[in-house]
Amino acid sequence: MSADLSRVSVRILEKEYHVACPMEERAALLDSAEYLNRKMREIRDSGKVVGLDRIAVMAALNIVNELLQAKGRDEGADSDLAARLKAMRERVESALVRGQHLGN
Repeated sequence: MSADLSRVSVRILEKEYHVACPMEERAALLDSAEYLNRKMREIRDSGKVVGLDRIAVMAALNIVNELLQAKGRDEGADSDLAARLKAMRERVESALVRGQHLGN
């Protein structure tokens, strides 16, 4: 293991995993593992899905769905912001043109 890598132990559904990651990413890895553990517990405790593999796949699908929805909201916000900026630019340009006509 490289000197800048840290060995981190995470517990997911009562099973321990050892993961190597850069020292500066340790906190993010621990947060990610806790989030995954919480999602997998929710699925397991619902009783609708049986088996660690199936629980893991369902958790992964749920997390990716959350990610894609958030990404879509961000893109929608970016698109809305771009449209508002374009409208503002057009109003400013129009005002400048009117100002030039008044000055002539």
